Amino acid sequence: MAPGDRRNDTPERKRKKMQKKYLMTPGPTPVPAEVLLTQAAPIIHHRTPDFSAAFKQAIEGLKYVFQTEGDVLLFASSGTGVMEAAIANSFYAGDTVIVCRNGKFGNRQKGIAEVYGLSVIDLKYEWTSVVDPADVAAALEENPGVRGVIVTQSETSSGVLNDVQAIGSIVREYPECVLIVDSITGIGAVECKTDEWGLDIVMTGSQKGLMLPPGLAACTVSEKAWRAYERSTLPKFYFDFMKYKKNIANDTTPFTPAVSLVLGLNVALGMIREEGLENTIARHSRLAEATRRGCEALGLKLFAPAEGRGSAVTPVWVPEGVDGKKIVSILKNKYGITIAGGQDDYAGRIFRVGHLGYFGEFDIITTLAGLEMTLAELGYAFERGSGIKAAEAVFMGE
Repeated sequence: MAPGDRRNDTPERKRKKMQKKYLMTPGPTPVPAEVLLTQAAPIIHHRTPDFSAAFKQAIEGLKYVFQTEGDVLLFASSGTGVMEAAIANSFYAGDTVIVCRNGKFGNRQKGIAEVYGLSVIDLKYEWTSVVDPADVAAALEENPGVRGVIVTQSETSSGVLNDVQAIGSIVREYPECVLIVDSITGIGAVECKTDEWGLDIVMTGSQKGLMLPPGLAACTVSEKAWRAYERSTLPKFYFDFMKYKKNIANDTTPFTPAVSLVLGLNVALGMIREEGLENTIARHSRLAEATRRGCEALGLKLFAPAEGRGSAVTPVWVPEGVDGKKIVSILKNKYGITIAGGQDDYAGRIFRVGHLGYFGEFDIITTLAGLEMTLAELGYAFERGSGIKAAEAVFMGE
């Protein structure tokens, strides 16, 4: 068929041409139109008063979502960049650190620590388990001289929410030990009170709760973390915290920033302020609960344990006899709904529905409707409409 010749278009081809897309992953997440339009504006130079004013506004807005009065640093990088930065700026060669890991990104933190030659006390858990703060307390007591505890608050791979508040109350009793928290999928979706909970370095990425494309990463730095920086000897250049601190004092950056992303960030942060951070977190909790109840009404089993389920993503076990990869494929290709599959050992065994950032009630209803049609097509037996009905009940306060 010649280009533009529609005579032989099949119904399937026509549907795809007009198909509306739904991005239901835990990152990247949907970007509001207001943010996209801001990024489409003509570029401005980063060494001008215009950009300095925007950059200052961004830093103040980030302090609001991190709930901190301390320093916030902003990098042009992915979340993994700021993970590495946190380690490179906090430790001396050969230091001992405790790494808590119950998912893919805890594993990544361990890998970064080992690359930098740190001695790792490995608190490893199953992906379906929550990090036990008592284990952190015991490891600190049994290993005098530990310089850091590293933990993921909201595990993207498993949907597990770890109790960093409790861990913070433990680590704050050790003046030479910093607590590094990966909240890349947490900030803006779950409660994270950086200063109140004694969290020394907390990090996030732009493509999550901040409702931006990938490309920015930010972290907080406490006074204790700055003391750790003073004794750190690990190599760093681009990610040197002090370079950013000195430049931020002058409302600028040490290296070329992602100008358009910073401008978009201010719009996104303004939307969060308008909603109110507490309301933003409550909305995520409601979306997560509706997703969970909807899946359970279909007879599906949730992956994360009841005592540690976050509000960023809902992982679900693939029912027996169903091809998990086909669930993801059919939803995307037939219905235009992109969800995430399982990672590493759980590829094909679980699927993950994201509801982090710019999401509302009907995104969940639509996704559950698509999931019902997909499961029916794959021969899974359930009561049609039960998932949608259960989610509606949550949204209606029933």
